[in-house]
Amino acid sequence: MDLSIIIVNYNTLELTKQTLNSIYRTQHPFDYEIFVVDNHSQDDSVQMIKRDFPDVKLIVNDQNVGFSKANNIALKRAKGRFILLLNSDTVVQELCLEKSLEYLKAHPCVGALGCKVMLENGSLDHACKRGFPTPMASFYYMLRLDKLFPNSRRFGAYDLTYLSENEIHEVDSLTGAFMMLPKEVIEAVGLLDEDFFMYGEDIDWCYRIRQKGWKIIYYPHAVIIHFKGGSSKKKPIKIIYEFHRSMYLFFRKHYRKDSNFIVASLVYLGISLKFLVSLIANLFIKKRVGAR
Repeated sequence: MDLSIIIVNYNTLELTKQTLNSIYRTQHPFDYEIFVVDNHSQDDSVQMIKRDFPDVKLIVNDQNVGFSKANNIALKRAKGRFILLLNSDTVVQELCLEKSLEYLKAHPCVGALGCKVMLENGSLDHACKRGFPTPMASFYYMLRLDKLFPNSRRFGAYDLTYLSENEIHEVDSLTGAFMMLPKEVIEAVGLLDEDFFMYGEDIDWCYRIRQKGWKIIYYPHAVIIHFKGGSSKKKPIKIIYEFHRSMYLFFRKHYRKDSNFIVASLVYLGISLKFLVSLIANLFIKKRVGAR
């Protein structure tokens, strides 16, 4: 088996159907399997997959166990030499899988490969090529200095804005929306860290892969479209909480031991303030939508 594709589904029936169709519409020149792990969806996702995609290896959880754990369940069963984590809200473009797989096979020094991820509006999803969120990189990013100085290596370190989106680059981190890697890499670094419920697990994985000496590659010759965020800007409090919790977990796991008390306190304060601002902004959106 060449490739195991893993998709986590949670109440995204139409989007998941679109993602699967984008894979199956092409006759691929390699052997592959597709896992869909359903995190206790309350829509008809499970029934749809059983009916419309009988070849999919469907795993149905009796609760929402989070993104990391759901992927890990399938990773333990995957038979492919290479693994692809793929979001349920993506559309795989022509030759994306072929080109990514060929590049990985030709470059054994690569531990993980990410493609060019385009948003529905035609702009780049900057999460597809990122630097690690060090305290300073995060500080410059929060001040939006990367917008003022996009070509600066210092101020653009968070989203690597100084790197061309149309050229192959070695980067720090990729998005879990599309991440392809050799199974031997996973066997060496371990599965996704299940402490991360739905954010940060991809950055943590890339960090561990790089620590083991492999390269992380942004490969723009393969493309997907990411229908990120849906039609509404309103987010459940759980999502806001998990997003900021992942920041705290990543810093504590990888940077806390090398940071003095003052730096650590400022980081925790910054995460807390950003969390409060996000909650207030979300509440404002809720009231505005309710008033319509």
